[in-house]
Amino acid sequence: MTQKPDLSAAMVRDDFLPKDAYLSRDFLRLENERMWPRVWQIACRVEEVSRAGDFVTYDIGDNSIIVVRENDETIRGFHNTCSHRGRQLTEGCGRTMQFRCKFHGWRYGLDGACTYVQDREDFGPSTCFSDAELRLKEVLVDTWAGFVFINMDLDAAPLREFLDPVPDFLDPFEMETWRYRWYKTTILPCNWKVALEGFNESYHVASTHPQLLQHMGDDVTRSYTHGRHGMYLYPPDRVPLGAPSPKLGKPIPTDLRPGIVRHYNELNDTLKAMYTPRSVEATGRLLTEVKADAPVSEVYGKMAQFHREAAEASGAAWPDITMEQVLRAGSNWHIFPNHVFLQLLDGSIAYRARPNGDDPDTCIFDMWSLVRYTPGTEPPLKREFYPDWRHNTVENFGYILSQDFDNFGAVQRGMKSMAFEGSRINPLQESEISNMHRALYEYVFGRE
Repeated sequence: MTQKPDLSAAMVRDDFLPKDAYLSRDFLRLENERMWPRVWQIACRVEEVSRAGDFVTYDIGDNSIIVVRENDETIRGFHNTCSHRGRQLTEGCGRTMQFRCKFHGWRYGLDGACTYVQDREDFGPSTCFSDAELRLKEVLVDTWAGFVFINMDLDAAPLREFLDPVPDFLDPFEMETWRYRWYKTTILPCNWKVALEGFNESYHVASTHPQLLQHMGDDVTRSYTHGRHGMYLYPPDRVPLGAPSPKLGKPIPTDLRPGIVRHYNELNDTLKAMYTPRSVEATGRLLTEVKADAPVSEVYGKMAQFHREAAEASGAAWPDITMEQVLRAGSNWHIFPNHVFLQLLDGSIAYRARPNGDDPDTCIFDMWSLVRYTPGTEPPLKREFYPDWRHNTVENFGYILSQDFDNFGAVQRGMKSMAFEGSRINPLQESEISNMHRALYEYVFGRE
């Protein structure tokens, strides 16, 4: 009989991660029991529940949460289970003025109170039949940066305390003003951490996205940890955007403008996120309004000016933010446990990874392109779901995400090899990953 690994004895180091966290069904069970019910996690964006009665169903492990707008001031969260026999009340998203159980017709108001019990007189003076007993069980709800967070632990520390110090870095970006450009979800053939970690480091770019090396400048980053969260940035003395990566052995051109414009166009064409169509068009002004021999500082300064002018001309807001704040915030943030985004002044691409039931080898993966729109011009929200990422991958997700997805199943399978002991982490470029596992182990094995 094969002995199960002693998961509690597995140690996380800055440069090494045990593989059981990705492969073990027991580890996933412990995550679902000890971590997911105790952490703040993003359920939706505020704009998804903008009117009274708007609701979103957020599923995580065996738990399902209803996030609903009760009124102009209040967003509530409830466990998605009827107090009668446990049937789930909602799936997906929509709008309603009450929640009705399709099994026996019990109904609940937007405040969670049970408003109707079929044949209520039959229950008599039951001790478990008070109004307080029948109401939907609540979860904590709070918002930050336009995201709606939930926490199933009613004794949890406040959201701002959980996020600390992330808001200090990112509040100046005014992310609450962003809106969805697109929203896509798929099922990936890997553990949720494998998928998330594919986006909270840039160490993979040179091999996974080699086409970007022609014009992205130096692709080497440095990562930093902030409590349970982490981020990476490009050092200020890097080879600049618009030049080829030093890995290609090519000289730095004296005219960076064509490379910068190509970079923006390629990201917009193959990712349709981070760089907005408005910022892509504004970047094109470099070719006609900035001299070819302009110094790097002038090229970058003019590009920032053009982006702001384009946004303001369209009626979109622009943050009151300094260049020092922009550089300090870096390029990418991992918000523990399962959210990663790359923020720019005009928008972002964001990712959320979740367990897919009790299967450690698959996960639910959400991708969001967020944009600073002129109020009233936001496109209608369309949630796209692709159960098989391999079907029309480039058409559905774009070339860059297709390159990323192609890694994940092979990583999950490769980790199962008896020859693979664990992940060897780059301590300078991938510290977000080891930091995430350290926090995860604290929840799972009680080391807080």
